Amino acid sequence: MTVSSARDRLRVAVAGLGAIARTAHLPLLERRRDLFEVTALCDLSPGALAEVGARYGVPEKDRHRSTEALLAEGGFDAVLLLTSGSHGPAAEAALRAGYAVLCEKPLAFTRAEADRIAEAERAQQRGPRLMVGYMKQYDPAARRLAALLGEAGGAGFVRSAEVCVLHPTGGDQLAFARLPAPYDDLDAAALAVLREQDAALTDAALGSGATEAMRSLYHTVLGSISHDLSLLRMVTGAPTSVELAETWGASAAGPGSVELSGGLPGGARYTIRWHFLPRHASYRETFALHHETGTLHLAFPSPYLMNAPTVLTETAAGTGEGPHAERRAEYRSVTEAFEEELVAFHAMVTDGTPPRTGPAGAAEDLQTAQRAVAAYAARHQLPCEGEAASA
Repeated sequence: MTVSSARDRLRVAVAGLGAIARTAHLPLLERRRDLFEVTALCDLSPGALAEVGARYGVPEKDRHRSTEALLAEGGFDAVLLLTSGSHGPAAEAALRAGYAVLCEKPLAFTRAEADRIAEAERAQQRGPRLMVGYMKQYDPAARRLAALLGEAGGAGFVRSAEVCVLHPTGGDQLAFARLPAPYDDLDAAALAVLREQDAALTDAALGSGATEAMRSLYHTVLGSISHDLSLLRMVTGAPTSVELAETWGASAAGPGSVELSGGLPGGARYTIRWHFLPRHASYRETFALHHETGTLHLAFPSPYLMNAPTVLTETAAGTGEGPHAERRAEYRSVTEAFEEELVAFHAMVTDGTPPRTGPAGAAEDLQTAQRAVAAYAARHQLPCEGEAASA
């Protein structure tokens, strides 16, 4: 399980063969055959295992129905955890078994899980061994934003951060990919056990008396808004408070809208507005930083569009052209953020290069999500229990 140099190919296992695995991770692992070799698969669905196994040449003996069986069999250096729900138990088990881990968000549902994962990583005494899959942190445009902010004076010069996400249905975003319909051959009993485990973890995070609105808010922050929290951590530092958390518009079609606002290090402010809009024309996500001398604005495409550019627009004062002159510059790159993330994962495993988000960063995002639930509960005079009560 030890890789000797950056030139070595990592043998990787892929656990979870859903949409994001089949549209992004697996095709990019194949594209980067110089760095990776897929040697094992894991999924609850026999049909998905057969289809993906045949496509990527993974023998039947290396296709598993549970992460426990996958980790016990071995035969790889690292594992990509792309399953749904909390990844806490599987990530901890993989680390204790000696494997490096690239884990899709959310890493966990509770801070207790995150603490155990951090301890499991430290116990290996081999440097960083877990990366959380916030691919936007590896987007060339986001990295360029961080560099330009540094040139403008750094995080201390930021006045506010403003985020807006327009989120249509996943089906609409994936229609172009021509993926087959999800398999309906999952073991009902195994699926029920996993759902019960996730429900118990949510109870531990929020208390068993948490309303459906509180639970929906929590999982929206952990499952989607966490991408924007990761960008804030990268350029300004993690939010220091959540002073407003509100939801509205929920229906049978989806979770509706979420608004969060609060403080950032150095006295700056942030506002995040996230809208699930089932019939919206297209996915849209914007991330803007307003600082002392201008604005840095990112516009992200749908995460399922491979190699679609994120557009960074820099607005700054004109040079030598009078007080009312303004300069605009646009930066874009077709380098895929998911691919950059995989390259960084390879560097973490082979060279010990720290990831942009490991267990500590994921724990900060968990705390922000729990603070959001606590703020919502206080606003609506609802009881707040579990870990959120002390977040």
